[in-house]
Amino acid sequence: MLARIYSCAVIGLEGVIVEVEVDTGTGLPRMTIVGLPDAAVQESRERVHSAIKNAGLFYPRKPLRVNLAPASVRKEGPSYDLPIALGVLVITEQIEPQSLERALVIGELSLDGTVRHVRGVLPMAAVARNQGFRQVFVPQMDSAEAALIPDIEVIPVASLGELTAHLRGTHPIPPHPHLAPEDIEIVAQTDFREIKGQEHVKRALEVAAAGGHNVLMVGPPGSGKTLLARALPSILPRMTIDEALDVTRIYSVADQLPPDVPLIRSRPFRAPHHTISHAGLVGGGNWPHPGEVSLAHRGVLFLDELPEFGPRVLEVMRQPIEDKVVTISRAQGSLTFPANFQLVGAMNPCPCGYYGDPARPCTCSLATVAKYQRRISGPLLDRIDIHIQVPRVEYEKLSDDRLGESSAAVQRRVEAARQRQRERFKGLDGVACNADMRPGDVRKFCRLDAAGQGLMRAAMNQLQLTARAYHRLLKLARTIADLAGDENILPAHLAEALQYRARTLEG
Repeated sequence: MLARIYSCAVIGLEGVIVEVEVDTGTGLPRMTIVGLPDAAVQESRERVHSAIKNAGLFYPRKPLRVNLAPASVRKEGPSYDLPIALGVLVITEQIEPQSLERALVIGELSLDGTVRHVRGVLPMAAVARNQGFRQVFVPQMDSAEAALIPDIEVIPVASLGELTAHLRGTHPIPPHPHLAPEDIEIVAQTDFREIKGQEHVKRALEVAAAGGHNVLMVGPPGSGKTLLARALPSILPRMTIDEALDVTRIYSVADQLPPDVPLIRSRPFRAPHHTISHAGLVGGGNWPHPGEVSLAHRGVLFLDELPEFGPRVLEVMRQPIEDKVVTISRAQGSLTFPANFQLVGAMNPCPCGYYGDPARPCTCSLATVAKYQRRISGPLLDRIDIHIQVPRVEYEKLSDDRLGESSAAVQRRVEAARQRQRERFKGLDGVACNADMRPGDVRKFCRLDAAGQGLMRAAMNQLQLTARAYHRLLKLARTIADLAGDENILPAHLAEALQYRARTLEG
């Protein structure tokens, strides 16, 4: 008798249906697993054997052959434990195969038969629904995540024994109720009102949020750069349900979904340490997994102490910033992960941190300062629209008990500007905000009057702007005009945009 149980693999961010075939024969009692399994799948032999025995069920003293089809898809992780165990129970006639008809089974087994958490449940449940499955059996702790997918019954499984009783019909497990994404709470974030002073930096971040622009903050230690960066997600437009599901799918596959949070409703904020490798930043590995740029998708990627990052790490950032995706190529093929993030960098002006500070003298030589600032390449700086100085905060502002403008108030202005952009770019693929505009879009939507053209000509000559910087400057001016509610780019908007283009990092 051949048992066939359906399970699922995750390739990149997509689920792929896997048939778990279990057969028996004659010879020494040993389980053999084929179908391109990794070491964790091979170890299922021991977990399945102990789980079946400790659940009070019968394990046959016969050779067992397990095939994971299609064999061309590599299988990784322990999520095949539960379907393999059910296959053994089917061929030993302890459960009826009809009870698993059109059902998908996912779960890792512990030695006592309890079912453990597995990663990637959300894309697995989504592909099950798309492939016409009626039920999905998932670990109990992952059931809320799977219940986000409509039109499929989610059965939360706590243990192998409990699932066996359910399939026999003696103790049915109630399905997990479907979760409406709108009912999941949005986690509170750092509020702008808690930040003392730095009004001009807050304005720059508001412009960045309104148009999706990248930012570089330069200032001495303790001036509030990290706090300002952490407050940026609170003024970004609220994520739509589709965006939230998109982000949650990435976190599910990367196994970084927080406990008791089936859906991420808040904009991601990622702040990797400068010792991170380039594979950790953009993704990679023998089995490619999402990196920090993908975990920051639809949110903010904050690189503190930007010059301390390795040159190779910074240079691999250039392609994701432009293309909004990361493609990882291996001998077996290529995988593409989304990486539509907003880059926020922070740095000191010099190694000691006090170059140009009016209150504390700098101990670095000019050559040391120049060398430190040259660690960030020109091409990367050219992809950053807003360069802003963050000075130290005076005592009077720090000791003032009055609160500033709230993030909610700023967010309303940002969302109004984004709404203007959505209406402007309606029908254009791949253009959601001003920062996404292509050269043809810039030519169409960023026209200057005579005064603006004169100002831009002078800026091109004095600042020696590249063609990319020219287009980015126009996009920035377009965003400032959108915040002001103006249909046309005025010289005042262009002048403010020019203030955010630094001649040098210290100036």
